[in-house]
Amino acid sequence: MASSAEGDVGTVAELARVLRWGFEELSLNKLATSLGASEQALRLIISIFLGYPFALFYRHYLFYSDSYLVHLFHTFTGVSIAYFNFGYQLYHSLLCVVLQFLILRLMGRTVTAVLTTFCFQMAYLLGGYYYTATGNYDIKWTMPHCVLTLKLIGLAVDYFDGGRDQNSLSSEQQKNAIRGVPSLLEVAGFSYFFGAFLVGPQFSMNHYMKLVQGQLTDIPGKIPNSTIPALKRLSLGLVYLVGYVLLSPHITENYFLSEDYENRSFWFRCMYILVWGKFVLYKYVTCWLVTEGVCILTGLGFNDFDENRKAKWDACANMKVWLFETTPQFTGTIASFNTNTNAWVARYIFKRLKFLGNKELSQGLSLLFLALWHGLHSGYLVCFQMEFLIVIVERQAIRLIRDSPTLSNLASITVLQPFYYLVQQTIHWLFMGYSMVAFCLFTWDKWIKVYKSIYFLGHIFFLSLLVILPYLHKAMVPRKEKLKKME
Repeated sequence: MASSAEGDVGTVAELARVLRWGFEELSLNKLATSLGASEQALRLIISIFLGYPFALFYRHYLFYSDSYLVHLFHTFTGVSIAYFNFGYQLYHSLLCVVLQFLILRLMGRTVTAVLTTFCFQMAYLLGGYYYTATGNYDIKWTMPHCVLTLKLIGLAVDYFDGGRDQNSLSSEQQKNAIRGVPSLLEVAGFSYFFGAFLVGPQFSMNHYMKLVQGQLTDIPGKIPNSTIPALKRLSLGLVYLVGYVLLSPHITENYFLSEDYENRSFWFRCMYILVWGKFVLYKYVTCWLVTEGVCILTGLGFNDFDENRKAKWDACANMKVWLFETTPQFTGTIASFNTNTNAWVARYIFKRLKFLGNKELSQGLSLLFLALWHGLHSGYLVCFQMEFLIVIVERQAIRLIRDSPTLSNLASITVLQPFYYLVQQTIHWLFMGYSMVAFCLFTWDKWIKVYKSIYFLGHIFFLSLLVILPYLHKAMVPRKEKLKKME
C-alpha cells in the first residue's frame, strides 16, 4: 500500500513537473525570446491587438448603453492593460488621474489650475524618466504615461476654455471647450480608453463624450459602419509589422556602435544612416496604424462626412501613409508622421504662445517641449534641434527657388523632375536618419561617436546653408521694380 501511494505521489509529482515545464515553454518570455523580441515588447503588441476584441464587444453590447457602463468598461479594460504590461506600477497613472480630477474640482476654471496641471503632470513624467531611464529603449510605465500627460494637460486647458467668453475663442477652441464639470468616472474612462492608453492617439474629452453618447456613427441610431475602414488600417499596419520583423535583425542602431561600421567607408556609413533612418520609423507606424484601426472600429475615428456625404474615419489618424512614403521634403515627413501628437502640440502649446509675437520662437519652444516630453536624454534635444534647423533651411531654400526666375525655370523642366526627386529624397532621408541617430541612441557618448564618423555632416551642411541662403536670395532674386520692368 505504501509503495502504491508513493508511486501515485511520484506520478503526480512527475506530471506536475511536466506541466510546469510546459507552461514555462509557453511563457511570454520564452515566446518573446524565440521571436527575437523582449517580453515587454511582446506584451505591448498583444495589448495593442487586444483592442480589436474589446472594440467588437463594445460595438455590439455597449455602444448605446448607459454612460456609466461605458466609462466603467473603458476604465476596467484600460487598467487591465496597464496591469498586464506594468503590474502594480499602474498606480502612477491612477494617482495622476485622481489628482487631476481634484485639481479641476478644487481650482476650477482658472489659469492656476492650468499651470498647476502643466507643472505637476510634466514634473511627474520627467521624474519618472529620471528614475527609470537607462541607455537603451525600455518599455516601462513612463511610455503610456507620456500619452496620459498630454491628455490630462489638454483636459485642463479645455476645461479652462469652457469658462471663457466664447467670442474670445477660436473655432477649434470652441469645439473642444468643456462646458460641464467632468466626474471622476468620466475622467477615468477618458484617460484609460483601451484603444489609446498605451501609444495614443490624442483626442479631446468632448470627442470622447460623443463616443460615450453614441453620436460617433455614420448611421444615426445604429452602430457605426466602420469595420472595413478599420480592417484597412489594420492590414496596412500588419504590412509594416511584417516588414519590420523581417528587416529588424539586419538593420539595427547597435550596428552604429560596432567596429565593422567604424571601419566602413564614409559613403557606406552615410548610406546606412539613410536606409536605417527610413526603416527605424516603421515600428512606430505599425503601432499607430493598428491602434487607429481600433479607434475606427469603436467609432472614435468618425470625423463627420466629406462633400460627397462619405463618412470620414480619420479623427484618430496618426499617420498619412502615402505622404510619408512619397514626400521628398522634411516638412512633408513632419506633416505625415505622428500627426495627432503634432496637432496636440500646435493646439495647446504653439498657438497658446501667440502672445510672444514671434513665430519661430514659439516653434522653438514647442520643439523644446516635445524633446523634454520624450525624455531627459541629450539625444532628444539634439534631434529636435536638428528638426528646427532643417525646417528653417528648407523654407529658405523653397522661397529662393520660388522667387528666383532662374531657379524657378530650372526647377520646372519636366525631363529633370525624376532626377530632382531622387536627389531630394536622398538628402531628405539621409538627414532624417542623421537626426534620428541621436533620438534612438539617447546618450551623448553614443550619438556623438556616430556623428564623428561622418564628420558632423548634418550640422555642417545645414548651418552652412543657414548662412549662405540669405545671401543667395539677395544675389539671385531681382527687386520688385526690376521684375516689373522685365514683365
